[in-house]
Amino acid sequence: MAQPSEISPQGNWHWSAPAKRLVIDVPPGSPYSELSGDWSIDALEQMLEGLSRGRLERTFDAGEGPVRCNLRLSSGRGVHLVGAFVGDTEARGMLLTGDDLQEIDPSDLKPGPDLAPVFQPIVSLRNGQVAGFEALARWDDGDFTSPPSRYEDEALASNMLIRSAEALARLRDITGREDLFMQVNLTARDLARGTLPALVEALINGYNLPERSMKIELTEQAALRDADFALSAALALKAVGAGLVLDDFGTGHSSFAWLADLPADSLKIDHGLTRRLGQHRTDTILSTITLLANRLGMTSTAEGVERKEDAARLRALGFDHVQGFAFARPMDIESAIRFMRY
Repeated sequence: MAQPSEISPQGNWHWSAPAKRLVIDVPPGSPYSELSGDWSIDALEQMLEGLSRGRLERTFDAGEGPVRCNLRLSSGRGVHLVGAFVGDTEARGMLLTGDDLQEIDPSDLKPGPDLAPVFQPIVSLRNGQVAGFEALARWDDGDFTSPPSRYEDEALASNMLIRSAEALARLRDITGREDLFMQVNLTARDLARGTLPALVEALINGYNLPERSMKIELTEQAALRDADFALSAALALKAVGAGLVLDDFGTGHSSFAWLADLPADSLKIDHGLTRRLGQHRTDTILSTITLLANRLGMTSTAEGVERKEDAARLRALGFDHVQGFAFARPMDIESAIRFMRY
């Protein structure tokens, strides 16, 4: 069975439909630096093995949705373009190398024994039911469970994704709720790991989860160091079936630019805004944001809600979901199952 370390990110790519050009950016010194440049499809295909020729043009002919294109260079090495269209005329994504993404099996990766994630319900304002959960990392220290202090643990993102997929599959099976979703936070460093798209795809397939039921929460802060790479990585995750959530919306310096670039499925309003609920200016801002989200085909969640009486106002402002201590605190999987049955 292929190991995830065999798949690695080598750079980014950007497709422009009007120009019919594929720009590939690979850092100098990479063994794949020969692919870096501004290519026509015909010119790039001269570097591919015969059976791979024609795939690029067919891939970009769709003009929408996710992009998945497995290619083989004339040297025999495999490369993968994974991403999505970000508009009617352009697509972006990651250039990955290694064996096919489908060859990673979730059984090859086991979460650390001391990771004990908790799950906070996200409640629908339409019917008051639990719509999904956000997974939060906690460490089991024996006598109690605490937030993680070992952010240097590079396996944290993978382990959280594995545990979250397991929990979601179990919740869906026990409750019969086919519409449940699970949200998991990723950092900028997590996005830089080229194994994540393969892992997410393996988990979705392995647990028979619908597309977009595993949702990745991203913040603007994850894009500040390298916005182009963060966008490419996010689109690669979307291409393999993950949903995208723009988290902490309203706190960054370029929220609307990030919103314009990222084809997210939903957004979460930072608790710094929701705690000001009831102030005229704040309510005006919130209603405008939810209207914008709705017109972009996105759902909206107010997080950090600490008073149940705020639910009616939030619904009137256009929110779809709420999350916060007023409705439920984070809980382990057994408590989450009981909570759903209550």
